[in-house]
Amino acid sequence: MTPAQSPTVRHRRLARQLRQAREDSGLSMENAAAALGWSRPKLVRFETARTRPRATDVEAMLDLYGGEEAVKLALMQLARDIRKRGWWSAFNDVLTGSFAELEDDAANIRSWQVQCVPGLLQTSDYALALIRIGSPEDPEDVLLRRLQARMARRAILERQNGPSYTVVLDEAALRRPVGGPQVMGRQLNALIDTAQKPHVSIRVVPASAGEHACMDGAFVVLSFAAELDPDVVYLEGMGGEIYVEDVGQVRRCNVRFDRLCDQALSEDDSMALIAEIAREYQHSDEPPH
Repeated sequence: MTPAQSPTVRHRRLARQLRQAREDSGLSMENAAAALGWSRPKLVRFETARTRPRATDVEAMLDLYGGEEAVKLALMQLARDIRKRGWWSAFNDVLTGSFAELEDDAANIRSWQVQCVPGLLQTSDYALALIRIGSPEDPEDVLLRRLQARMARRAILERQNGPSYTVVLDEAALRRPVGGPQVMGRQLNALIDTAQKPHVSIRVVPASAGEHACMDGAFVVLSFAAELDPDVVYLEGMGGEIYVEDVGQVRRCNVRFDRLCDQALSEDDSMALIAEIAREYQHSDEPPH
């Protein structure tokens, strides 16, 4: 699935559990749709999370499928919670909720970044420099709102139950002086501090590694604790956001990420390289070479 807007975590979970409930009942999609008085495409849209069902729709499906009462009650509650507001709802004016919710609910995040430090690891001045260059036409208050939203995202790394976060950075991202040498020096030192967290791993692919498996661009793989929530690959570019949920494509991205890790420096050697580049920034007005 590659729409501009991905279903929320709860919506994806509900869709898959409704499909599972139908399959457990022994009903084909055609027979279930006929019994409900719906067209087959309507049921397909519900089971693939392309359309949000109303609570009455969910109730009708569960009444038809039968099953344990506790499961039915849990799914009805999930249907009511689809539109539940999360922290990102306070930033609806500048932030799309889908990625924020997926990221917030993920148990494991694997991120490959080529051009810049990823949002969850950005300092405020580094982030503001990126936001300004990316939206030079927007007024200052809008830019600052985007900065607030980006800083709010970082809270997931402070949670006791925060996700396992593995980041692989291209060396070029460390040597690109976003915001100037002083801003960049502080950003690199912040990476070193964050890497001390037990659930965070930061590694670098050095320029000396040459060609590698992920030269065609950055991506993020999000994995979830719930068994019925398959991995999602997130891609972002000038054309907007893309969410890849096809199992084969996601598997290929994970394989490529593993190969990339094989070429990356160890965590200790990565920290040493980051520290070296940070010192060069802090002792010079020019970017290190």
